[in-house]
Amino acid sequence: MDTSNAGELKKTPSEKEDVKSDPPSQLPTPPTRSAFKSILLVVTMTLGMMVNTAGSTSITMTLPTIGKEFHLQENELQWLVSAYPLSSGCLLLVFGRVADLYGRKKVFLCGSLFLAIFTLACSFQHDVISLDIIRGIQGIGSAAIVPASLGILADAFPPSRARSLAFATFSAGAPLGGVVGSVVGGILTQYTAKTWRAPFYLMTGLTVLCFVGSLISIDPDVPSCDPDKRIDWLGAFSVTAGLVLIVFVLSQGELAPRKWATPYIIALIILGVLLLVLFVIWQQYLEKVQDDPNAVHSALTPPPLIKPSLWKRGEGRFAAMMIIGFVNWAAFLAWIFWVQLYFQNYLQLSVIQSVVRFLPMVVSGLLCNTFVGIMAARVPVIYLTAIGTGATAVACLLFALINPGASYWAFTFPASVISVMGADFVFSTGTLFIAKVSMPHEQSVAGALFLTMNQLGTALGVATTTVVFNRVDLHRHGRDGIVSYKAAQWTAFAFGVLGTLLSILFFRGVGPAGFREPIDKPETLNGDEERTMTLDSNQDIKVRSKEVPNLNR
Repeated sequence: MDTSNAGELKKTPSEKEDVKSDPPSQLPTPPTRSAFKSILLVVTMTLGMMVNTAGSTSITMTLPTIGKEFHLQENELQWLVSAYPLSSGCLLLVFGRVADLYGRKKVFLCGSLFLAIFTLACSFQHDVISLDIIRGIQGIGSAAIVPASLGILADAFPPSRARSLAFATFSAGAPLGGVVGSVVGGILTQYTAKTWRAPFYLMTGLTVLCFVGSLISIDPDVPSCDPDKRIDWLGAFSVTAGLVLIVFVLSQGELAPRKWATPYIIALIILGVLLLVLFVIWQQYLEKVQDDPNAVHSALTPPPLIKPSLWKRGEGRFAAMMIIGFVNWAAFLAWIFWVQLYFQNYLQLSVIQSVVRFLPMVVSGLLCNTFVGIMAARVPVIYLTAIGTGATAVACLLFALINPGASYWAFTFPASVISVMGADFVFSTGTLFIAKVSMPHEQSVAGALFLTMNQLGTALGVATTTVVFNRVDLHRHGRDGIVSYKAAQWTAFAFGVLGTLLSILFFRGVGPAGFREPIDKPETLNGDEERTMTLDSNQDIKVRSKEVPNLNR
């Protein structure tokens, strides 16, 4: 077993307990793969991630155009952005579990085909309600692609520098997809006869390309090592319904007839919270049943969708990384959402003029992900997450203080350069960290949980800042409308600062997330042997396994 991939996580004495893996009879050896096929695999998975993120951001540059065509106010455009990440984020856990159990390649192929169909369907809608609905359905395909991608990469690349580069490249797809989606979406909207419909045609073509690439590059599925292949559908329903209701209320609270005092708004928020509480209690019960050898198992007690104990990994740092990803994407996507509306609706810039102002993000994103790919094994987690979230927070701060009459180089340029650093650093480091602390059969579902938090952060960030914008705009009493945009950015700034504080609080003393060369030669675990896995110079954790020839898989 390669001990280097355990990272620099420190364990307290209470955590130095046996970590039992499920007892598969034999974990298959990864198939031999040529360098070309490995590169094609990484490119295909990265393209899938780009398509996923571009699905959220390509529409942002088209919002003013859609608003004019359908005669909509700014607060009525929110669901065009939120519907996609909401459905995607709420279903990631379910598809992550399905991918781990029944085949990641199958799930990826089905998801990409589904996404292509409904992305194309978006371009044929002629009213905002139907477009909102199709956008929500479109997100289901994304929910299948992304967790399967994480499991495919973790399975194809055992702990090594190649894995660090593969994950860093894959992670680059998120911010690059966001930036490219905005830039290309803006250009197509400005210069094509189909205006806002043209970006959907492009996204459809890229998704089809992703489908073809996956047919060629992904290794055949291997049987899951999990002995119990049932899915917790009750948990899946409760967490999905609860999250949908809560985000719906956040987005509709300001639009309801009596705003937050509207009876159905109050009822739905209570129901959403109760469903999430039920989900947590149910998951704890299922994990307790699964861990108890004397418990009576039945069809009503499948393995939990996500083990509550997973959140405690690494002295709670697993949970901390989830929250950091959540607040960072809340800040980043809210920043993009309000900046492009500020450019087009307040400054009255054209779409292409707005796009040009986002171009520094492309270069910055490429440089940041190149840095992570090379330095992931050398730079401690705290530097990447704290600097990344802090940079995104500063970008929001610059627009919260912006002077509309100032030069582009004073506020907009530096904000564009540093805004993407949080998305790049946190996503890349987070996916490596999650893969490191998760067991082989948990890779897709653990990655799905991290992506769920990112997607929900997107929906919550846009929803929360929209509430603030509306309230300030309602009470500005003749003051310049810039105050409403600034208020939204102050809210996004608060999300970024929270991410920075969590990074400093939880990741002090934690080493790099990337692979490091092992000091000792890896050993094989057979029978019921027990060995020590070194985490740093003076901490260790015992690992027990039954008939596991190689836990690097």
